[in-house]
Amino acid sequence: MIVILKTNTSPEQVQALVDTISALGVQPNISEGTGKTVIGLVGDTTKVDKSKLQANEWVERVMLVQEPFKRANRRFKETNSVIKAGSMEIGGKALALIAGPCSVESEEQIVGIAKAVKAMGATALRGGAFKPRTSPYSFQGLEMEGLELLKIAKQETGLPIVTEIMSTIWACTSGLAPISTVSTCDINDMAGT
Repeated sequence: MIVILKTNTSPEQVQALVDTISALGVQPNISEGTGKTVIGLVGDTTKVDKSKLQANEWVERVMLVQEPFKRANRRFKETNSVIKAGSMEIGGKALALIAGPCSVESEEQIVGIAKAVKAMGATALRGGAFKPRTSPYSFQGLEMEGLELLKIAKQETGLPIVTEIMSTIWACTSGLAPISTVSTCDINDMAGT
């Protein structure tokens, strides 16, 4: 269920409605656009009385949403989400093309690929410095050396970097990649970090 508020509803009015929705046992998810605010109700909405929400003076309309992907659905949010990652924008009018090797293996390799993908129109370089695998005999990536090589490629081409993070500490302190990926292995903490 989503609640679309009237144009220019004040922050205090939005908060009052959020408090009302929270008291109903569902989690409000606020999405603010230009002049409009939409509140998505996350959880079991079967016991929420749509007509009572609709009667609120700040509510334009209440809609039941049956489609999946409510946070990315046009019925939930009509405007594009634009994410800035370094000099790149994702979600705007231009295509965000992220390209590069699965694994960073040498300076020559990553810088050469970075220059090639930039020449072909890529807006960011991706490359894996860590390759966690179950077998200790498999290539595990260059790790920190690989991150240093990605920095060199970034300096040479100006492309923002996309790489996998192995721990929250690294994500907070590296400053290298405006976009980080998290693998299934890392979600399950197979790296032990």
